[in-house]
Amino acid sequence: MAGLNTFSVGSGSSSNSKGGILPSLIRECGNVAVVRTVKRGPNVGMKFHGCPLWPDTKCEFFRWILPDSNAVDNLQVHVLEANTTIAEMEYEKKLLEEKIRKLQIKKENLEEDAHEMKNELCEMRIELMKSSRNERNCTMALYLSWVIFALVVFWLK
Repeated sequence: MAGLNTFSVGSGSSSNSKGGILPSLIRECGNVAVVRTVKRGPNVGMKFHGCPLWPDTKCEFFRWILPDSNAVDNLQVHVLEANTTIAEMEYEKKLLEEKIRKLQIKKENLEEDAHEMKNELCEMRIELMKSSRNERNCTMALYLSWVIFALVVFWLK
């Protein structure tokens, strides 16, 4: 990708034949217009310039790209389309990286929770073994007290 002029949402680098940014494609909102294609309706397939942040912005810039025979204009449209695709892919990549980061944090938190639960389980098992031992000792003490009571009652009679 070295040597490629990349385009990101909010800034741009579309050039005219003289090497500068097309002034008509820089919007009042400060963004460089991108090329979009109509996907539904009577104008399906037609291309137009629009704000790269649409529909999440109040910028309502819209301009049809009319088919003509000018090769330079056609190449500019192709460059803008490629830059638009790159910008969209970079934005999607950024969203996916953020999602991965959040999932990694969630995974780490779940691993910590699992480790804490294992420790609590071990502690509960130890307590259960202690209570089982205590129950056995109490049962033995109860039987022994009954035997002693029976002996005392037998001896007193």
